[in-house]
Amino acid sequence: MESVTVSRQVDADPETVRAAMQDVGEFMRAAGFDEVVVEGDRIELTNRLGLVEIELTLEVVEREGADLAYVQRDGIFREMWTEYRVESADGGTAVEATTEFELAAKFVGPIFDSTVVKRQRRKELTAQFDSLAEL
Repeated sequence: MESVTVSRQVDADPETVRAAMQDVGEFMRAAGFDEVVVEGDRIELTNRLGLVEIELTLEVVEREGADLAYVQRDGIFREMWTEYRVESADGGTAVEATTEFELAAKFVGPIFDSTVVKRQRRKELTAQFDSLAEL
């Protein structure tokens, strides 16, 4: 499994940050995905990365200690999950997101590999945290 972790401290209080993350549709849109559809605990994402279009079906799940967590139910990964943790910190809130993934063999190639996924995922998580910094 490959892993990407991004952390940030924001000025908003933890309850405000958690509330913003619970608006899952807006929080996912903040990542810069091309299309986001949320129906209950199901999230449909489309993202175009150059010549590659990625479609994922995610499900919001409960994970011990996580303020928001989801797993892939359908998509390019053999396995993928992300969890966000929110904690009170000096003068604000510390937020950390971790994504772990394993690409399905048919998607690995010279144009699309784990390095590309890691770079893209860091960009998406950073954009989400930028949105939280504006609260």
